Amino acid sequence: MEKVNIQRLADELNLSIATVSRALRDSYQIRPETRKKVWDLARKLNYQPNPFASGLREQKSKNIAVIFPELANNFFSQAINGIEQIARQQGYQVLIYLTHESAESEMAFVNSLANGRVDGLLISLSSETGNYDHISELNKKLPVILFDRVCESSAMLNVTTDDYESSYKATMHLIERGCKRIMYLLALKNLSAGRQRLQGYTDALAHANMPADKKLIIDCDQQEKENYSLIKEAVAAQNPDGILSSIEKLGTVCYHVANDLQLSVPKQIKIVSFSNLEIASLLNPSLTTITQPAFDIGKEAANILFQLLDKKKVTPENKIIQSTLIERASTS
Repeated sequence: MEKVNIQRLADELNLSIATVSRALRDSYQIRPETRKKVWDLARKLNYQPNPFASGLREQKSKNIAVIFPELANNFFSQAINGIEQIARQQGYQVLIYLTHESAESEMAFVNSLANGRVDGLLISLSSETGNYDHISELNKKLPVILFDRVCESSAMLNVTTDDYESSYKATMHLIERGCKRIMYLLALKNLSAGRQRLQGYTDALAHANMPADKKLIIDCDQQEKENYSLIKEAVAAQNPDGILSSIEKLGTVCYHVANDLQLSVPKQIKIVSFSNLEIASLLNPSLTTITQPAFDIGKEAANILFQLLDKKKVTPENKIIQSTLIERASTS
């Protein structure tokens, strides 16, 4: 089968190679009707872009990097799917780096990207990250977009969800379901997302004239086994009737703790968790979740990055995309 290239597309449409190339990158410089004609023919002829050749022509690597903190988190897998969808449309490859929540690994990855290996970076910070100098330095050389876990005070662009509002809403949901002693499983306390979620919890309690009991705020920035022991001991000692988990992996731990302590969910203890678990509805009982728009966050972060790379006239801006409280049987 004859390989289809940009030259053939240009010849059949009676357009210049430069126009076809820009149209395939959805450049704002090309009229929408022209972009449609190019894309229609490209699909008809099964055109496959050559990212390496176009990269050489444009003096770009045609790669972007994504740095994220953990693999066992449905949020990040969904966000990366959104990023890759946009990158493919732009003819870019995605290089993925996993920090395992290590600030040291994050710094090493960021520093290694200053050599021209990639044209831009999308990054979600590790839970250990407290200093952002390495990211700020890289941002002087290439575009950097933060997503989900971001710097509180930064000139860099970011895409996040409404952490404060979501946590406030989830706490009020537990209060409206009759909970009087709501335990909060604290994580990501070094990051903006962690602090905003904690603030949403405490403000909701204040709104309901329920004093915040420090003994009900459990610091879970520990290893998995330590977190399980901490939560189990705290639940046994404090006798909460509701739990709000600030991250996904702690939500499922609550089920194991309730089972071990022979506590009925939701009769004796109700559970809400930030989570994008696809099996949340299949748990017994099904888990009430604060579901983040992970795929959309990934897409939006990638769109902003490519706006910067394409130097479009549209001014990129920080984005906040709302999460959704999905009520299920764990709080009924």
